[in-house]
Amino acid sequence: MSKKTLVIGASTKPERYSNMAIKKLSNYKHETVAFGLREGVVNGIVIDTELKQYDNIDTVTLYLNPKRQEQYYNYILSLQPRRVIFNPGTENPEFYSILRDNNIEFEVACTLVMLSTNQY
Repeated sequence: MSKKTLVIGASTKPERYSNMAIKKLSNYKHETVAFGLREGVVNGIVIDTELKQYDNIDTVTLYLNPKRQEQYYNYILSLQPRRVIFNPGTENPEFYSILRDNNIEFEVACTLVMLSTNQY
């Protein structure tokens, strides 16, 4: 079943994990949208540089360090995702608490590993 996913911190650089995640998500047939600081296209997915009010987001997967996440707290909450994935290097106890208070699940995990092991 497709889980519409928003990748925050998307990059066109192939060596970046966010780039690998976009490719893997789309290869696994998950509807994927992406937000980053620079526009571009990865695997046919356009990287938006403006925050859009996407509908039906199941999962937000983060590729931003905790300090950079702060400005997106309200935006992510407004999307009402089912869960937020904190990839390695994005761990953020402050945001965990905010998500918990808003009844949004979160996982400290690696999107790439989750997809590879059918745990996504």
